[in-house]
Amino acid sequence: MDWQASGRDETGRPDAAQADAARALAADAEALARLEPRFLRLLAAHGLPAPREAPRGLGGLVRAVVGQQLSIHAAARIWARLQALCDPGDPEALLALPPGALRSAGLSAPKIRHVRGLAEAVGSGRLDLWRLPAADEEAVAALVALPGIGRWTAEIYLLFAERRRDVLPAGDLALQLAAARLFGLAARPSERALRAMAEAWSPRRSAAAHLLWHAYRLPPV
Repeated sequence: MDWQASGRDETGRPDAAQADAARALAADAEALARLEPRFLRLLAAHGLPAPREAPRGLGGLVRAVVGQQLSIHAAARIWARLQALCDPGDPEALLALPPGALRSAGLSAPKIRHVRGLAEAVGSGRLDLWRLPAADEEAVAALVALPGIGRWTAEIYLLFAERRRDVLPAGDLALQLAAARLFGLAARPSERALRAMAEAWSPRRSAAAHLLWHAYRLPPV
């Protein structure tokens, strides 16, 4: 999914949060490059990727659900249609949409149920996305307890919406393919194998995820 924010405020200047995210990514990528020569070669050949972001709160989690099992372009089209219908970060606005409208935007029946369930949980106060546990694994556990939220969706939300610095969604196919190519592996690593590989990159696994997505989109180095 294309989560990169504009990074601009209403005056057109880069906003402080985006600037902070860019600085954090640069610092962590530099540390990874010192640790791993393959990341160093990637950065030397292609430079640093921009931080990829999503809105914090219901909108960011809904966007992650929309992107489940879809290509970047398909997810972006559905997200744009949903935004044209309502503010996806507003639980009342989401719940006011009839299921048929969500279906016309491109959401499948299971995703409609999950999106509406999330809106109900947020609207009722049962889910407070602004008070997730500080520990990443505890936050993942809190999110996957919700219907329709698997580990990939939870990690995508923590990485892009909360800008956590040590999260790598190892179940992501693009990350697995990029790791195989960048590290010269004979086959695409499984989620478990990529998670084990990424232990060496902690506490900067979010930057490693950005670098692997960067590698996936660009020519090999």
